[in-house]
Amino acid sequence: MSVNPEGKKQMKKFMFLAAMLAVLFIGAQVRAGESGSRQDTGFETATFAGGCFWCIQPPFDKLGGVVSTTVGFTGGKEKDPTYEQVSSGTTGHAESIEIIYDPKKIIYDELLQVFWMNIDPTDSGGQFVDRGKQYRPAIFYHNEAQKEAAEASKKKLQESGRFDKPIVVEIVEATEFYPAEDYHQKFYQKSPVRYKSYRWGSGRDQFIEKYWGEAALSH
Repeated sequence: MSVNPEGKKQMKKFMFLAAMLAVLFIGAQVRAGESGSRQDTGFETATFAGGCFWCIQPPFDKLGGVVSTTVGFTGGKEKDPTYEQVSSGTTGHAESIEIIYDPKKIIYDELLQVFWMNIDPTDSGGQFVDRGKQYRPAIFYHNEAQKEAAEASKKKLQESGRFDKPIVVEIVEATEFYPAEDYHQKFYQKSPVRYKSYRWGSGRDQFIEKYWGEAALSH
């Protein structure tokens, strides 16, 4: 059967459009599948700020039930900030850690306990040698259950009498989290000598040992 030139042209156009629709459909199915798989994991997110994020990552990495940890910045309005920008103290962001965990294996209250044991909860102006709002301690809650748990744990710590000063860690709703540059991720593994030198010099370990005992040291 012969087909005139105009018919061939229309047929090619139809086949091209059909192919494009097929590609778009398959892509949508793949994306939907990926999204569903993430949702089906049942994993949850916790976000904390505890001063230098190099030092706050190791204690959470050691915990069973923690799927992943990422250090970065949150709590400010600057989009996609760099480490240098946050360090200047002008972005409103705090050095933070985002934790993905499996609530079937570890509960949020356990993460809170590790958080409290690795910071100075009486210092809102920074942490140890690092001063400024970018180093403030904070709990960024992702839902009402986390908010209630954080407030209860803060009250419990205050009433315990472990510290002579008030517990001043802010509890605020989580906003967008921006991962820090790659060289900051797992810094304690990438540059162990520099990390240990900085950590000891900061006074963090001495503080933890004084208030929680040597067994609580996180490195």
